[in-house]
Amino acid sequence: MRGQYMPPSMRRQMMAAAAEASVDNDGKQALADEVKQRESWELLKKRINGPINKVNTSNIKEILIELFPANLIRGRGLFCRSVIKAQSLSRPFTPVYAALVAVINTKLPIVGELLLTRLVLQFRRAFGRDDKDKCLSAIMFIAHLTNQRVAHEVLALQILTLLLENPTDDSVEIAVSFMREVGALLAEIVPRVLNAVFDTFRSILHDADIDKRVQYMIEVLFQYRREGFKGNPVIPDGLDLVEVEEQIVHEVALDDDDLDGQDELNVFRRDDNFEDNERKYDDIKREILGDGDDSEVSEEDSGGESGSESDTESGSESEAEGIEGKVEGGAVLAKSGLETPATQRIHDLTETEMVNLRRTIYLAIMSSLSFEEAAHKLLKIEIRPGEEQELCNMVIECCSQERTYKTFFGLIGERLCKVNRTWAKGFSLAFGSCYECIHRYETNHIRNIAHFFAHLLASDALRWSILEVLYQQQRLFKKRIW
Repeated sequence: MRGQYMPPSMRRQMMAAAAEASVDNDGKQALADEVKQRESWELLKKRINGPINKVNTSNIKEILIELFPANLIRGRGLFCRSVIKAQSLSRPFTPVYAALVAVINTKLPIVGELLLTRLVLQFRRAFGRDDKDKCLSAIMFIAHLTNQRVAHEVLALQILTLLLENPTDDSVEIAVSFMREVGALLAEIVPRVLNAVFDTFRSILHDADIDKRVQYMIEVLFQYRREGFKGNPVIPDGLDLVEVEEQIVHEVALDDDDLDGQDELNVFRRDDNFEDNERKYDDIKREILGDGDDSEVSEEDSGGESGSESDTESGSESEAEGIEGKVEGGAVLAKSGLETPATQRIHDLTETEMVNLRRTIYLAIMSSLSFEEAAHKLLKIEIRPGEEQELCNMVIECCSQERTYKTFFGLIGERLCKVNRTWAKGFSLAFGSCYECIHRYETNHIRNIAHFFAHLLASDALRWSILEVLYQQQRLFKKRIW
């Protein structure tokens, strides 16, 4: 009965009759399960769309408490579609939607990553079709997600590069709008890259054949920059809801060909493990919101499917009263939302986290214009105990891949060694491993690595005792020969 209104009592009667009839027939049992799941899907859609449509700066805490009881893992496609649609219809509320997504991303990173992926795909499609309106909506949302540290700043720089590569009136106008939103953050994180972007704007202003109106927009942008982007702070007042240590940044690239928007999540699909998945999300929900909402959840599951909005509002108010003490700075304090209960520990044997760490280190190094900036970014990376050696190895590997040696890498190594002797120990171990595997490197790689360690020795960043490995290896070679 899709598309027709059905009173809640009649819906319950229909589901009860289907359940009774299913006792004698397995096929009817499957049909009854599908009817139940479809009703749950429709209820989930209402519980997601309703709060998103009424969120604002003053009630964002209550909206978050109202959203988390809904199964956002199963309904992540619905959530992303609803947020993107609401933002495109009301762009002035983009900072509010970005703050909402930022809090949910700290607990359910899979939701934030899917939303960012869909926005990148939307921007790519709109840019290819010259759809200016959708481009503006997408880049506005991406800009504020970057300000909230959901998206990496590299994505913002890639978008600016694409827009200014072949400047037209529309592309420059979109780039100016994007820079107004994200400029304050880029000025804090990558000021030298920001200078290069404004040099491009300056050359477009003087050399490119663009409309007078667009030229005036660029001039206003320069004035905006001189004032320190006062009209567009990084995060508006009342929307700084996530602590720095809780932020989860997704490194979605604009030129990634493997992006998948997972559009199949927007429509209903029967789940064979529906009950188990619902129980798992209940456990996740209790970790996020606490244990005080169990009774309300059971009431919603049993009799709350009536769909009355008054019951939903009263339930959310009672939840807000019981959980208000767990909200600090507007964000719900809890453990990571995607983690299973503490008794279960998952060991990643695919080394996915190690690959992501190496990628983060590589991007931090290659996106920096000075060794101070690179060292600062590397020291801010959260590295788990036992993985410190990976940072040292990646710095050496990046250095070896260059055509000629760059002092940039030696200065990074020197700064790390002098900041903390832990890194000096790591580079000392890396020296020994490089020497043992020297026969595997090409000549150019050996030259760059030698220059790198020579810089560290000359600057007293490493002790000369590391050369002892050369003597030990020579003794081993003599034993092998004789």
